Amino acid sequence: MVDLEPLLPNKPRGVRRADDRRVLNAIYWRLRTGSPWADIPERYGPPTTCYNRFVRWRKVGVWDKVFEAVSRAFDGDLQMIDSSSIRVHQHAANVKKGARRKPTKVTTLHPDAWGARAAD
Repeated sequence: MVDLEPLLPNKPRGVRRADDRRVLNAIYWRLRTGSPWADIPERYGPPTTCYNRFVRWRKVGVWDKVFEAVSRAFDGDLQMIDSSSIRVHQHAANVKKGARRKPTKVTTLHPDAWGARAAD
């Protein structure tokens, strides 16, 4: 088992922080389900709190420390994050049958497109 509390930033003054355990559960729930931040269940608290903490922790490297600690705790055993349980957002799931797709703009890749010289 890994004790994550020492790895998480602590802000002792100012407004009382939301419980880190509850916020971590919300972040894990959101990543596991693939749903939007706004759809986090109410039991985890406000979605903006969860999103803001996720982004702040990413910027200061907290997630890197957490992953390193988990890797060390499992003594080099292979740990994988399985994305097979992540659902696609309802708007990205399917195109209606018979719907015509807009043609995509085709770009040709030739050497002068990026400034390379052609071989002689």
